[in-house]
Amino acid sequence: MTILQIIFYIFSAIAILSALFVVASKNPVRGALSLVLTFFAMAGVWLLLHAEFLALILVLVYVGAVMTLFLFVVMMLRVNVLSAREGFVRYLPFALLLAFMIVALTIVAIGPKQFGLTSMPAPAAEAVGYNNLADLGMVLYTHYAYPFEISAVLLLTAIVAAISLTHRKASRRKNQIVSQQIAVKRADRVKLIDMPFAKKPGESS
Repeated sequence: MTILQIIFYIFSAIAILSALFVVASKNPVRGALSLVLTFFAMAGVWLLLHAEFLALILVLVYVGAVMTLFLFVVMMLRVNVLSAREGFVRYLPFALLLAFMIVALTIVAIGPKQFGLTSMPAPAAEAVGYNNLADLGMVLYTHYAYPFEISAVLLLTAIVAAISLTHRKASRRKNQIVSQQIAVKRADRVKLIDMPFAKKPGESS
C-alpha cells in the first residue's frame, strides 16, 4: 500500500464519518459544521485525483460562501429541534426503506464494474507546467458548451422563481411620497385655537 492510498483512505473515512454525523446530529449547527468537514475531506480526495481547480472551488465557494450562509441562517432562525423531531418514530420504517434503496442504487451505479481500476485507472503523472484548468475550460466550452449554458439558464430560472415566490409586498410599511410633502400647506397641518385665559384663584384682574 502506497502513501497516496493511505492518504486516500484517511480522507475517505473522514468524509464518510462526517457525512453520517451530518444526518445523525441533533444540533443543526453541528450538522452544518460536519458538512464543512465533509467538504474539506472531499477536497483532499480531489487533490489526489489531480483536480486542483475543483478542490479549490469546493473549499472557496461551498465552504467559504454557501456553508457560511447556511450556518448563519440556522443560527438566526433558531430552529425548534423538538417540534421538528415530532413524528420521527412514525416515519422511521419508511426512512430506513428509502435509505436502503438509495444505498443499493448507489452501489449498483458506482460499483467496481463502472468505476473499478480496470475501467477507470488512476490518473497518470502529468508533465511539468501542466494546467488542468486550461483543459477543463477547453472541454467545458467546446464539447459541453450547450449543457453548460442550459444549466446556467436553469439556475437563473430557479433564482428568479425563488425570489418571486418569497417576495411579499409590505402592508404595514409607510412609504414616503415626496411630492405630497412638498405640496403641503400650513393650514393642512397646523390649527390655531383661540382659548380663553383662565385665571387662578386669588389673582386680581
